[in-house]
Amino acid sequence: MSQYQIAVLVGSLRRDSFNRKLATAIVRLAPSAFSFKQLRIDDLPLYNQDDDANQAVAVKRLKSEVAASQGLLFVTAEYNRSIPGVLKNAIDHASRPYGQNAWAGKPAGLLGASVGAVGTALAQQHLRNVLAYLDVPTLGQPEAFIHAKEGLFDADGGIGADSRQFLQSWMDKYVAWVKAHAG
Repeated sequence: MSQYQIAVLVGSLRRDSFNRKLATAIVRLAPSAFSFKQLRIDDLPLYNQDDDANQAVAVKRLKSEVAASQGLLFVTAEYNRSIPGVLKNAIDHASRPYGQNAWAGKPAGLLGASVGAVGTALAQQHLRNVLAYLDVPTLGQPEAFIHAKEGLFDADGGIGADSRQFLQSWMDKYVAWVKAHAG
């Protein structure tokens, strides 16, 4: 495959989210054969199994965008030691109804930023558990718990010099992971 479309899901709705900034910045480290699209998840209704037979337009859009991708990138905050509700809601929608899981087989990478040194560690672990059930192979190493501190981003919104080497290494591993697992 010469071109890879990656669906990006950001687990924070905050306008000035560190994770949205990280999602925007890290894609600059990918090779030109990779394109990234941040998927909209803020307009999804709360998941309700009663709606499986008549999914909302926003849900159909999400499932279509996930299905069209060759890989997934989850960039998430940690809320109360777990996955933000908006992200879990999106995951639930795109995995339902049973037997119509849009996530299945899509290789994924996980990372996140927080003001705490390992602030997304538990969210990422919970996310790995959910994704394992949904048949999503996830990149195991290196783990990326990014400390959101001065210098993380440069003046142009890219990755700052102090974090660039680690995040370039992470992106290189992610690219190899997607190439090895994309269908």
